[in-house]
Amino acid sequence: MDKKEKFNIALFLQEHTLYVILVIMLLIIIIINPRFLSPMNIINILKQASTKGILALGVAGIIVLAGTDLSVGRMLGLSAAVTASLLQSVTFSGRYYPNITEPIPMIIPFILCILICVAISTVNGIGMAIFQMHPFIVTLGTQLMIFGLTCIYIEHQPSGSTQALSSLDERYISIATGSVGPIPNLVLIFALLTAVTWVVWNKTSFGKNMFAVGGNKEAAEVAGVNVVKTIIGVFMYAGVMYGVASFLEGARIQSVGTATGVNYELDAIAACVIGGVSFNGGIGTVQGVMLGSIILQAINYGLYFLGIDSFVQYIIRGAIILIAVGIDVRKYIEKK
Repeated sequence: MDKKEKFNIALFLQEHTLYVILVIMLLIIIIINPRFLSPMNIINILKQASTKGILALGVAGIIVLAGTDLSVGRMLGLSAAVTASLLQSVTFSGRYYPNITEPIPMIIPFILCILICVAISTVNGIGMAIFQMHPFIVTLGTQLMIFGLTCIYIEHQPSGSTQALSSLDERYISIATGSVGPIPNLVLIFALLTAVTWVVWNKTSFGKNMFAVGGNKEAAEVAGVNVVKTIIGVFMYAGVMYGVASFLEGARIQSVGTATGVNYELDAIAACVIGGVSFNGGIGTVQGVMLGSIILQAINYGLYFLGIDSFVQYIIRGAIILIAVGIDVRKYIEKK
């Protein structure tokens, strides 16, 4: 009985090593400064985790396909810039579109935001599915192109400046700042999209095909799965998540510039890996992605809360990613 219990403990530690490390880090932060657990801080952590968590819900499907997406952050920057330019206050004299003299329905920029992200993400999917290009290369190329487009777009303000797009419509800002009771809107939307993604992954043939292609593309094709259609579909679904996250992030930060979205893809990918989505493909859970997003943001917020140097924070975050991938590779080798 003792041996069995010891074996179970060892197995648990092996399967959840990264979680144990991250929980220990959080405990250290709490011990150093107990105020970290204040209700306000917890709400801030959840709000900051929400938009990046929605991005992670999109990236996770691509990682299940044994791929990745480096264009996420720049995609968010471009679509958030377009959204912000359309939703600047009509009383702001330096607005991007001076001909807009009446507030436009928010559904218009929202749909446009999603269409931009879906279009770009579809291009990434076509590159991987039809042209057999590695997603790292495809998304690296589109990342650079999107950044160029974002800079051009922001530079074409009537003022001729490259200043961030701000003075946004209060209706738009209230989406991010509002709440239902004590629960912020952002958190509710994140929870809703997590539930929707769980259904897509676990209760639809599309989700089953995604895992089949990620686990073994050749075997999935032999079994009758349309591999090309599945890969492009996963990228398009990711584009929808990116679009929603972009729309919400613009409202959250209330100022969109050329630097908006920088390194967001790293946090989204890290959240997926921390949540147990394997880079080897075919493995991952939606609840893991959600938990990974929250834990990662809690660590980031905790380091900032303790006043840790921003450069040191990058080192710690990079180490977390390396440890997560290292554990994932070890599990993959052991299973083989």
